[in-house]
Amino acid sequence: MERALDSHRQAWIYRLGAVRVKSPDAAFDIMVNRWLLYQTMSSRVLARAGFYQAGGAVGFRDQLQDVLALLHADPARARRHILTAAARQFEEGDVLHWWHPPLDRGVRTRCSDDLLWLPFAASTYVMATGDDTILSETAPFLRAAPLSADEKDRYARFDRTSFRRSIFEHCERALDRGFNLGAHGLPLMGSGDWNDGMDRVGEHGRGESLWLAWFMIATIKGFVGLCERQDRNDLVERWTKRALDLQHAVEESGWDGEWYLRAIDDDDRPWGSATNDECQIDSIAQSWAVLSEAGDPKRVQQAMAAAAHHLIGEDDRLVRLLWPAFDTTPREPGYIKAYPPGIRENGGQYSHAAAWLGIAFARLGEGERAKEVFDGINPVTHSRNRNDAELYRIEPYVLAADIAGNAPHVGRGGWSWYTGAAAWTWRLAVEHILGLRLMGGDLLISPCLPKAWKNFEARLTRPSGALIIHVEDPDGLGAGDVTITIDGKRRVGKTVAFPTDGTARQVRVLIRPARTEDPRGSEDIPKEKRAKSRAIPSRPKSDITH
Repeated sequence: MERALDSHRQAWIYRLGAVRVKSPDAAFDIMVNRWLLYQTMSSRVLARAGFYQAGGAVGFRDQLQDVLALLHADPARARRHILTAAARQFEEGDVLHWWHPPLDRGVRTRCSDDLLWLPFAASTYVMATGDDTILSETAPFLRAAPLSADEKDRYARFDRTSFRRSIFEHCERALDRGFNLGAHGLPLMGSGDWNDGMDRVGEHGRGESLWLAWFMIATIKGFVGLCERQDRNDLVERWTKRALDLQHAVEESGWDGEWYLRAIDDDDRPWGSATNDECQIDSIAQSWAVLSEAGDPKRVQQAMAAAAHHLIGEDDRLVRLLWPAFDTTPREPGYIKAYPPGIRENGGQYSHAAAWLGIAFARLGEGERAKEVFDGINPVTHSRNRNDAELYRIEPYVLAADIAGNAPHVGRGGWSWYTGAAAWTWRLAVEHILGLRLMGGDLLISPCLPKAWKNFEARLTRPSGALIIHVEDPDGLGAGDVTITIDGKRRVGKTVAFPTDGTARQVRVLIRPARTEDPRGSEDIPKEKRAKSRAIPSRPKSDITH
């Protein structure tokens, strides 16, 4: 008993100590060094439950995202879960929306994004770790009659095929099935496209998703990288062309003049447009224009400035998913409208999407904005004093899936513990603000810091050794080119290999001005250039004093 307890304790010490940071912000360090990964592992990966969610199911899209935050601490677990998810894919390429172990009863749906998270996660894992042997691993498929025209979904225990195919083929089938386009050349939205609450936008099979187009482009790019590793030039050519076609379709049909639309419904009407009374702008269509690296650069700058102006509250520190909230519109986007205005996805801060917006700002070199978003998610910043804590009303050390965005509940946290925001927020902090990202098993160092920080330290520990990182930014640049020395010797490039002999290497990093035009080193978007809405009303001020 004592031995098992000690083994369990040591496993947690290693997981939570694989990446340790020390920055000028103690609230940042508290969440990065312990609580975000603890929340991800304990609630999302192991228990798959929380106070607000006690189901215990494995969500296909959900845990595939969660395990991508474990690539530093537990890459073997991420690898195993990708294999587990692949075995919940149907022969046709679609997947279970969720399933309950151990009997694996689950639900087959018409959700349009679930299946794409398999190639997205597989390519992210391979590019980070360099382990392309996972692509040759095999997994069976599920077998069942397709959903009939009058079936919205089907819950059952499905049979498995007697044959197995490679993970690479599973990824290919997912993309083939997911590449299902509508009249504008954009992906069909189906019964939901990450935002399950928008389940009526494309319920008749014609509605198209702009967010899904960006996400599909990002997934295709990752898959093309896998194809290159497999010497599948035929697939490289095919999918590169498809990505370019999607990119053209988004720019042709998805630009609203100041930002990107969210969707086009079954009746060819836009959502996320300045012409709408409600849901005039949605954050994920803007953030993934950046994360896909496919948006027109000038439009991306304008769209992200609009997202900052309309969705980030200066008075309440919230990062809303969309604005204005659904309330009185006669149009029916889906069950999202059943939430009161400002609650959960309906115009509140949905922290999962907020983390994506923060990552997008970091990708553009806007360290101040990226950190501002992190602070808006961080429960510590919502609990700094008694008044804030009484308003927030949930644990000060656990991320809330959502924070209310309309009076009289502005700032009240909801749905703590069980949220995919924990993993994405850890990645926002470590991979994008601190710029400590794995590439081919090595460490790529490319910080995007708040200008006032000037420095930070980190220790990354592996069984084979450790890297002790000291980053200096004496001029307060935030981002730019980096000069790296390892144990006193100059290193050319931005990557550092982990030691293999059990030692600890001292890595010193100096941020200096970028010598060439570099979006990671660009200045924050000037306030005077932030887009002004043609129709969006100002957010109401909170009537709650902090």
